[in-house]
Order: sequence, then structure tokens, then C-alpha cells
Amino acid sequence: MVEAYVLIQTEVGKAAQVAREVGKIPGVKVSEAVTGPYDAIVHAMSDDVDSLGKLVVARIQSVEGITRTLTCPVVKL
Repeated sequence: MVEAYVLIQTEVGKAAQVAREVGKIPGVKVSEAVTGPYDAIVHAMSDDVDSLGKLVVARIQSVEGITRTLTCPVVKL
């Protein structure tokens, strides 16, 4: 299992809407609107790195209002 945090920048005024829509995507465990340089943070899980990439590129990035994402894979130290 691969986990990642996806940091999302949105169009102005779209943070809450984007967080709600992304939260409905299978594989997304938590989706929250936040303040700061990013507008939403998502905790996502997938079977492997390839399927995580597909989740981010094909599903999350296709949500209307998203302008940029940064994917941060979780490492177990």
C-alpha cells in the first residue's frame, strides 16, 4: 500500500468546492480545505506507485478548479 499527501492549489474561491469533490474520489481518504500556500490537502492511498500516479493525474487533477498539485509520498522511517 502506498500513501501520499497531495497539496492542491485552486482557482480563487474554489478551495471548499474542490476539497468536497476530491473527497468523493475512491482512494482519497481525507480531503480538507486549508489556508496558506495551498488551498486543499488530500490524504490518498493506492496499491502501488503507478496506480497512485493514475489517481492523481487522471482523477484528482481533472477536478474543475484545480490549478496545480504537489504529491508527497509517505515514507516509513
